[in-house]
Amino acid sequence: MKKSRFAAAVLALSLAALTALMGLAGFALVGCSSGSGSGTGGSASASASGSSAVSSGAKALVIGFDPEYPPYGYIAEDGSYAGFDIDLAAAAAEANGWTFEAKPIDWNARDAELESGNINCIWNGFTLEGREGQYAFSEPYMINEQVIVTKALSDIGKLDDLAGKKVITQASSSALGVLMGARADLAATFDGGAPLTASDYAEAFLQLDSGKVDAVACDLSYAAYQLSQTGDKYAMLDEPLSAEHYAVGFKLGDEQTAKVVTNTLKVLYEEGVVEDLCKKYEDQGVSFTNWVLR
Repeated sequence: MKKSRFAAAVLALSLAALTALMGLAGFALVGCSSGSGSGTGGSASASASGSSAVSSGAKALVIGFDPEYPPYGYIAEDGSYAGFDIDLAAAAAEANGWTFEAKPIDWNARDAELESGNINCIWNGFTLEGREGQYAFSEPYMINEQVIVTKALSDIGKLDDLAGKKVITQASSSALGVLMGARADLAATFDGGAPLTASDYAEAFLQLDSGKVDAVACDLSYAAYQLSQTGDKYAMLDEPLSAEHYAVGFKLGDEQTAKVVTNTLKVLYEEGVVEDLCKKYEDQGVSFTNWVLR
């Protein structure tokens, strides 16, 4: 990676911000693990001396991620944790001199994991819209949409064609939130009058493959991954259900850490780290054009 100007960026933070960060209770002092729980790529080459101005002693960035959510977070064939967001979080931790750990979690239990302190942020294609006020968010860094995926030879070509069809999505997902909220009128036309739910998107696509359902409502990022890996097996409707953004979610009260992460992501963008990571996962559906934090 390119050498960083991160030290200068950190020193530009206000004295009040730095003092607040030093007192953050959400970042426990822990040792750094080099096992599969750590991200493995895309680390920034930021100067550790710059991060020493932020904190005394090692701080830990412990992210919770859905292990069934490629290309943003997943378990690789060798058992390591991989994905765009995991590498991005690892780069942000290195830039600040923090230790880093990625923890796979039950996505439905993410709030309990955060409240218990088992993790100190949710960083895995986490939608901001509809969750404002529930978390201390970083600024949005990636644009996303909620979309509909069908089998390639399906007779579903537009949203209106979903009437009378079985549509499934992941429980506690943004897609479910949209279909139960802003697009409840559309969901009311589905077979059963509501979307079905699966424990994760992998299960939802298995049900689509088996013919048990007619369509999957999911994040554009996950849909792009599926299309990139399966050729012409699936099709995605041109009209999205909604547009939204990904951000990093911290526990309420931890706004200062969210601000530091925002500033760090801006520097990683300037340094070319973000673009490099987008290229790394480009064949899995990640697009640099969707990055919005500058």
